[in-house]
Amino acid sequence: SGWLTMGEVTAQFEADFKAYTGARHAFAVSNATVGLHMACLALGIGPGDEVIVQSLTFVATANAVRYTGAQPIFADITSENDLTISLDAIKQAVTPRTKALMLMHYAGYACDMPAILQWAQEQGLMVIEDAAHAVGSFLQEKHLGTWGNAGVFSFFSNKNLSTGEGGMVVTDDDALAAQFKLLRSHGMTSLTWDRHQGHAWSYDVVTTGYNYRIDEIRSALGRVQLEKLDGNNARRSALSARYRELLAELCPALGLPFEGHRGISAHHIMPVLLPRGAQRVRFMERLKEQGIQTSIHYPPVHTFSAYRQTATGAFNLPITDEVAAREVTLPLYPTMTEDQVQLVTLAAARALES
Repeated sequence: SGWLTMGEVTAQFEADFKAYTGARHAFAVSNATVGLHMACLALGIGPGDEVIVQSLTFVATANAVRYTGAQPIFADITSENDLTISLDAIKQAVTPRTKALMLMHYAGYACDMPAILQWAQEQGLMVIEDAAHAVGSFLQEKHLGTWGNAGVFSFFSNKNLSTGEGGMVVTDDDALAAQFKLLRSHGMTSLTWDRHQGHAWSYDVVTTGYNYRIDEIRSALGRVQLEKLDGNNARRSALSARYRELLAELCPALGLPFEGHRGISAHHIMPVLLPRGAQRVRFMERLKEQGIQTSIHYPPVHTFSAYRQTATGAFNLPITDEVAAREVTLPLYPTMTEDQVQLVTLAAARALES
């Protein structure tokens, strides 16, 4: 394009993403964390406010709330089968200070959006979707991230659509879109690209904005990755199904979350739950000895020192605590083969026996 940042390729990437998700507006940003921060700011969230989030998430979900001076309030997940936030737990966590919900679609599986949105609207609460795992996930033929007031996607190196670092903020709300445009680029009323195109000759600064822009190189990579997304997600779906088939046969003691779950998942990760009493570190070490990398999604945010130190009361998240103590994430990526899925499953069976 002849530009290194925020030029024609970025505009094309945003247009492609709008077409794919069905969102009215899309803004490419430097990463999803800043996108969540922008969403909070655009919705007027600030000091004295509370935002309800689940603790079983990456810490950025809660950190983005803190950036505004607001307080994240943790609600429990639904069950050992549904690792998304519980509406009943949300209702228990709400206070007069609650301003919004931030819903994280764990592993690309949908929160119960119809029920949660209906209740949130009745309560006058705004909804931000943390769709970091959910590019290519749908519920009732509607892309996740487009249900609430705003949705934020991650293009980090391990995501289904990767630009190394990067993200996208989407909304159907014109007023929020105007805020996103300002917040992304220093609060300026026009960008260099706008002036180059002859749409403006100067600019004003009307709010305290940030440098949350993406560059042309990552936007170009994102356009190519978006073309491959459906094929890669279909492969992830097939591999996940094969995992479930083999694990049910060879590792019946393992829990397999999201059985019969609502909607179409992007299958970002393959979480399993070890049997109660199993030693997770030993299980993961046994797999590592056989050349198999595993991980944990996630250590709950409420257990981190930075959040324990500022807690105003005891956390009551029994399902989160139970799942977090037993969850292990098995390898899952589009170029993985079914033979490799079988190898991992056999290794898991041996690790459980030992």
